[in-house]
Amino acid sequence: MDNERQLLEDADRRALAYFDGIPGRRVFPAPEAIAALAAFDSPLPETGRDPAEVLRQLDELGSPATTASNGGRYFGFVIGATLPAAAAAERLALAWDQCASSFDNSPAADRIEKVAARWVLESLGLPAQSAVGFGTSATACTLACLSAARRALLARKGWDFDSDGLMGAPEVRVVVSASVHITVKKALRILGFGTRRLLVAPTDAHGRIDPARLPPLDDMTLLCLQAGEVNTGEFDLFAELIPRARAANAWVHVDGAFGLWVRASSQAHLATGIEQADSWTCDGHKWLNTPYDGAMAICRDADALATAMNSDAAYASASRDAQKNLTLEFSRRARGVPIWAALASLGRDGLAAMIDRHLDQAGYLAERLREAGYQVLNRVVLNQVLVRADSDEETVAIRNAAQASGEVWFGPTLWQGRPAFRLSVSSWRTSDADIQQLADLLVRLKASGGR
Repeated sequence: MDNERQLLEDADRRALAYFDGIPGRRVFPAPEAIAALAAFDSPLPETGRDPAEVLRQLDELGSPATTASNGGRYFGFVIGATLPAAAAAERLALAWDQCASSFDNSPAADRIEKVAARWVLESLGLPAQSAVGFGTSATACTLACLSAARRALLARKGWDFDSDGLMGAPEVRVVVSASVHITVKKALRILGFGTRRLLVAPTDAHGRIDPARLPPLDDMTLLCLQAGEVNTGEFDLFAELIPRARAANAWVHVDGAFGLWVRASSQAHLATGIEQADSWTCDGHKWLNTPYDGAMAICRDADALATAMNSDAAYASASRDAQKNLTLEFSRRARGVPIWAALASLGRDGLAAMIDRHLDQAGYLAERLREAGYQVLNRVVLNQVLVRADSDEETVAIRNAAQASGEVWFGPTLWQGRPAFRLSVSSWRTSDADIQQLADLLVRLKASGGR
């Protein structure tokens, strides 16, 4: 026990040293640090090593080769830094080491996650009776929600999916946006909806489904909408599209991986009508700034999600709202605990203030870049700033130079077939000074042609 305690204390010291070094770190690791990772590529040892030595190697070689995505100057992929309360809760939950599948396995996790689920629904303004499953990612949670949708749609035609599967089943029509996120397409592929069979709704100049060109809907249609288009941050027109879907008795699923959090901000009107959908997915580890991995599968019809995900057995039965019956996983960590801690520490006002600050920072950034001669390709209604320089070559050169600088990191994208880059503001650590530093760097690089 003493050795175990010493090892954990050593891990804490190393973690705190890493934490203290975040402000001065390169945002993307240096080539030398990446090259040093080759030392991990060794044969499996015949005999075990001293755990303290294992930890030392992990820290000394691994830590320098990490991205500083938990700092204030990482603007890629809508990644948030973990809030202090959520980080501390994660450490405590690791000490608990619970298999948080049900009340029998962990009364604490079961009850805390139930409260977290209620708070999530209140924060997002979604129906109070909805089921909330805490899964690993929006990808996994989309898979859970779309599984529930498929099962419910087939049941309308008297088809017992659980017993009879898909062979010979009635056809389910799937309508997606032309700008549908790749993870939604992935979930649909896994569920057997081939990409050639998807009905693709054309989009407008902002990446939103054009209501005038929405394919016909019926009671065997699964309509996939999105809150926060990955490049523009735009929202499908829920107040117009969802009533049409409900009139046809179609199932509406909303991919709200990061954009759904706008419902907790002063700009909630951007997602007006979204509460009328049947299911939603949302990440905690993006805009709520909780640890990876933590996301939510939310379903208006709680029974639909619970029956689709049920994993009860004679030796392991649980209530319908046990997390093992609302997610893909049977064995799972208590990932809802840091989500509870984040919401408890922020409160409704703090959550709104964090999101509003990011919206303001994105707006300022867009203004600075326009003044410097960049093309800002989107309306910047959310936290995404989509940018091009004067040519494809200059756009790529500026992006590469910014990444190589170590000051910031953001990634590439394509918009309307041409290279661009996407700046995502989502970390609670991102200060106005960090935004200023990013803007100043991009202004300098524009003036020098990316050199």
